Amino acid sequence: MATIQTEPTYEIGEFAKIVGLSAPTIRYYENQGLLKARRSENGRRYFTHTDIKWVQFLLHLKGTGMSIHDLKKYVAWRSEGDSTIPDRLALLKRTKEDFMDEYRQVQHHLQILNDKINWYEAKENGEDTDQEPFADYLKRIGHQE
Repeated sequence: MATIQTEPTYEIGEFAKIVGLSAPTIRYYENQGLLKARRSENGRRYFTHTDIKWVQFLLHLKGTGMSIHDLKKYVAWRSEGDSTIPDRLALLKRTKEDFMDEYRQVQHHLQILNDKINWYEAKENGEDTDQEPFADYLKRIGHQE
């Protein structure tokens, strides 16, 4: 008796479009062990909604700066089951710490950019900018000389 498939399936091109990646990137993820495509009777790759959610999760991790190497470790540990939860938790916490360091740097860069925009807008509007010496500004924003 044949089983009836209830979940929609997507061939690689459509799947790639849905997750916002190229087909070669999908194949790369598959070759790296990050994603497992199913195969139809004629050997064509297909993916499901579950795969969409999985790739979206991987892209979130990648968006935090997690390397492909660490993604591969995470996926391998996940496939080993609950005994690897401490490893996965430690990896996620380390990724979060690294991400927060990057985030603080980006916030600092944004503040400097905003300061400069505000200065130019004030200058353009004819407002007195009472500009401090550049060296003092660098000290104030935490730039080491």
